[in-house]
Amino acid sequence: MIRDVLDLEVYKDSLRQLRLLYELLKKIPKSEYDTIIQCKKCSKSIPANIAEGFAKRSSEKEFKRFLKIAIGSSDELITHLRTIAIVIPHLKEETQQLAAEYKVISKRLTKLHTIWKSSSF
Repeated sequence: MIRDVLDLEVYKDSLRQLRLLYELLKKIPKSEYDTIIQCKKCSKSIPANIAEGFAKRSSEKEFKRFLKIAIGSSDELITHLRTIAIVIPHLKEETQQLAAEYKVISKRLTKLHTIWKSSSF
């Protein structure tokens, strides 16, 4: 039974990915500061919106709204990672791997959005 946001694996995974993302961001030149900031914002937005929505889970509509925002943040981050791969070619493999992990998070959030029924949890 899901009683706490920590019971959601996708939430825990989004937090775990933060460490890997921050390690990657340290390798990006300061000239790409705006990209670094955008990546940090959207990566932190994912677990934050899952948690905020979970706090309002008694309203299925509200929880799903926050899940949609988290999906959007994940997809935005994937795009930033793809641009990093283009602008900084030596980070291509690392960014592609991280983008793939965030793609999984997006898919899992989409599935949670589809199956969530407030009355069943």
